[in-house]
Amino acid sequence: MVGLGLALEGKLLALAAASHSGEDYHVTGAREILAGAGLTEDALRCPPDLPLDEDAQRAHILAGGAPDRIHMNCSGKHSAMLATCVVNGWPTATYTDPGHPLQVQLRNGLSRLAGEPVAAVGVDGCGAPLFAISVLGLARAFRAMVTAPDGSPERKVADAMRAYPEWTSGTTRSERQLMDAVPGLLLKGGAEGVDGFALADGRAGGLKVEDGAARGRVPVTVAILRALGAEREPGADLAALAGLANPPVHGGGQVVGAIRAVWPVS
Repeated sequence: MVGLGLALEGKLLALAAASHSGEDYHVTGAREILAGAGLTEDALRCPPDLPLDEDAQRAHILAGGAPDRIHMNCSGKHSAMLATCVVNGWPTATYTDPGHPLQVQLRNGLSRLAGEPVAAVGVDGCGAPLFAISVLGLARAFRAMVTAPDGSPERKVADAMRAYPEWTSGTTRSERQLMDAVPGLLLKGGAEGVDGFALADGRAGGLKVEDGAARGRVPVTVAILRALGAEREPGADLAALAGLANPPVHGGGQVVGAIRAVWPVS
């Protein structure tokens, strides 16, 4: 979208790449993107939802709020999609249609970054087209973003995400914690147990939990990052990585176990 004329920078560009938690600053940012394009949240085609963040959700409900589109975790990228359509003079009402000029460009861009054709097109939970690539292609795409030349659209997005990781996920999310723990790390979590990531020099990886369960995602990601040498990165927070590698399992209000990746991870 940046290559198509989307003129966002910094926090708002990170939000355009987000599956955010619906915290106040996420919602304010999405509205700012829409306002810059002369639109309101009525133009969004993502489904109504409550914030993902528990505190934000509780506050929204106590204030009399109901599920709405702007609090849905994909409202940042949807707002950016709409802004890109406005810049290019494309229709906004049908921007989630797989045949829409925007979605054709997004599909081609993903295929280029992944180094492989999109194998299938589904529908994401947010209503946008979902483009299927391999886990290897996912890793290639993240590598391409961090190794792209300074000032290129890909590098601008990678740099914004790394500078403002709380804007691509949320204040308390594991994605933010991982990027804080490993300087230069670019990482994005996805639905159904997916992570894609790359270190600053292009060492990259990806994973898909086969049954879609999310609880094994972070421990396996940490195991792969360790195998890639993330702990040797200058400034790496080893204690934070150790905590993320073995999240506790609770039973009866007590810690009764932990989740851990069993090496080798393949």
